[in-house]
Amino acid sequence: MKADPEAVYIVDDDPAVRDALSILFSMEGYVVETFSDGDEFVNSALKAVPACVILDVHMPGRSGIEILKALSAEDYPAPIFIISGQGDIPMAVEAIRNGAFDFIEKPFSAETVLERVKESIAMVRQRQGQGSSQSFPGVDLLTRRELEVLKEITDGASNKEAGRTLGISPRTVEVHRARIMEKLGARNAADLVRIVLGHPSPG
Repeated sequence: MKADPEAVYIVDDDPAVRDALSILFSMEGYVVETFSDGDEFVNSALKAVPACVILDVHMPGRSGIEILKALSAEDYPAPIFIISGQGDIPMAVEAIRNGAFDFIEKPFSAETVLERVKESIAMVRQRQGQGSSQSFPGVDLLTRRELEVLKEITDGASNKEAGRTLGISPRTVEVHRARIMEKLGARNAADLVRIVLGHPSPG
């Protein structure tokens, strides 16, 4: 897969949303590619990796969730944002579990979308340069993003602080946190820290 670090892919069946986001990112100097159906997008995204993907959760044909699965989004190098309406929070949570970076709730402001996308691109590039060297029982069960969230939690960050550092919403941090605890068999945050830092459980 070749990388296309200046490209933003917008996947939405609503032409008004595609046009609005397209103008927004073009004005910021990004090369914008828009897709109105999931299959066409998946074919392109498997050939070239953009800087970021903005994907509507409700797509005709393949849903946003199915598209995430088709891309193996947990391992996909570019951050994928899901656009969801206010009634779609369970679906947005499902999207995070399937590898979406974060979700953007409708109605959204252009400035917010731009700021969050820029933050996420910078964050992902910085992290790719650092790599991860964590080692503890169950580390191989966690996705790259879960490891990033886990590091913030074990460093004592709140959901809000972790979200700010990672460029994602506190709600998305909560989803990752629940998944991490489930995978590592931790009952609470203290348990989680013990597992990661190797301290035996009292009693």
